[in-house]
Amino acid sequence: MKNLNFRLIRNLALVGVITLSAASCDHSLDIEPKFDVVSANVYRDFANYKPILAKMYAGYAVTGQQGPAGRPDISGIDEGFSNYLRQYWQAQELSTDEAIIAWNDGNLRDLHDMDWNPSNEFLRALYNRIYYQVSLTNEFIRETSDDMLSERGITGANMEEARRFRAEARFLRALSYWHALDLYGNVPFVTEKDRVGSFFPAQTSRTELFKYVESELLAIENELGDPRFEYGRADKAAAWTLLTKLYLNAQVYTGQPRYADAVTYATKVINSNQYQLEEEYAHLFLADNHTSREIIFPITFDGMRTTTWGGMTYLVHAPVGGNMNAAAFGINGGWGGLRTTKNIVNLFSDLSGNTDERAMFHTNGQKLEIEDIFTFTDGYPITKYKNVNRAGQAGSDPSGNHPDTDFPMFRLADVYLMYAEAVLRGGGGSVATALGYVNELRRRAYDGTTGNITQGQLTLDFLINERARELKWEGHRRTDLIRYDRFTSAAYVWPWKGAVPEGRGVEAFRTLYPIPSTDLTANPNLTQNPGYGR
Repeated sequence: MKNLNFRLIRNLALVGVITLSAASCDHSLDIEPKFDVVSANVYRDFANYKPILAKMYAGYAVTGQQGPAGRPDISGIDEGFSNYLRQYWQAQELSTDEAIIAWNDGNLRDLHDMDWNPSNEFLRALYNRIYYQVSLTNEFIRETSDDMLSERGITGANMEEARRFRAEARFLRALSYWHALDLYGNVPFVTEKDRVGSFFPAQTSRTELFKYVESELLAIENELGDPRFEYGRADKAAAWTLLTKLYLNAQVYTGQPRYADAVTYATKVINSNQYQLEEEYAHLFLADNHTSREIIFPITFDGMRTTTWGGMTYLVHAPVGGNMNAAAFGINGGWGGLRTTKNIVNLFSDLSGNTDERAMFHTNGQKLEIEDIFTFTDGYPITKYKNVNRAGQAGSDPSGNHPDTDFPMFRLADVYLMYAEAVLRGGGGSVATALGYVNELRRRAYDGTTGNITQGQLTLDFLINERARELKWEGHRRTDLIRYDRFTSAAYVWPWKGAVPEGRGVEAFRTLYPIPSTDLTANPNLTQNPGYGR
């Protein structure tokens, strides 16, 4: 079903023996490996390269070497909770008006209450996942330099393919460093050029990390495969999309606007003509969404091969509860957790989906008002993600646990909306073109032109709401609200923002998450983000 063969990563338990060079400062790791499967041996055989690359892609989807649990990549938290996508999604969504959860596990509630601290185990798990990915990619990039390839006798077509693999690894590292930049700001920084072993990584500034991510993406954009060369792998358009995101948020990250660059790179994606809007909005979130030409960069899942209690298993199961029919979602039961707030519901005048197809809510047996966070029937679940295909057939896992549905991390609709916003923020481009892109999305949503807007209606306020209508629960909301100065502000609130039912403003420093206290203790080079103490 998916092109990268995730089965092979189990046969190469490489990550258990490659020295991690990013976050660990434990001198007990300074030991000679007692295994035959070390980098020097693995990288001699070019046949191993793609499976190793698959492991790096799978790092966003799975949690260990066994699946769905057992032999975890990181420790200190339940393995299902440790999943990269699950924790990234929660950091981006539970802290906003788009999502609230009925579970009282550990300090999970702190995300929606917006009163987290440096000891929050969920923010620590995400931070550790980011640096685990950085470690894996650094190792691969180090081992696939031209000199190393030549030394191992890898030449000709194999060398060219290895170079493309290396460019993909650099993209994945840039993606994780962008997450670190966006979420944590001033973070430890290591690359393949740093020595392997126990050392204390230096802390870089948000501005310098921005420059690094930008430089990496610009360096590899022509080394990556052409748009849509193989589903599930990073191509030129994925790099252009990430550059668009980087530039759209540059004012937040560095204090300097880069909207013209956002217009330039969004245009590159669009003008590649390799991506097109899915005809039916709902098809983007089903078990056969790998067939969509709208998805630019997915996190891929397969119910039989990428088994995890995080990722899409979480996103399909957790919003199902109350009187909802789990079988209609292609699963064996709901987990009764995720709902949205009235702020998102109220963006739609008709909740049935008969007017705007993006109104995907379960209202029967649910209340709009959230009087009790821990009561699942308070708040409306969003019925977006399902483990059924377009014909209504359930995914490949006969147990009904693990979905085939991929997570659309980057898709064309987002690029259209980023283009429009960058134009309105003074980045050049064409307002008429921006309006055309927005109305393409609305024609799909309304199944005709009745939802079209005029140029006078195309404002920044309209676009932040349109982004919520189009992209809700896709992991963008926190970043969007920060860019619009609405994340911590008392001028824009939602239920239980700031841990009060009606919502309130919170401290401005919460636009960044804290560096985990565990890493501050381990690394004397690190300084805590402002507002969180040392």
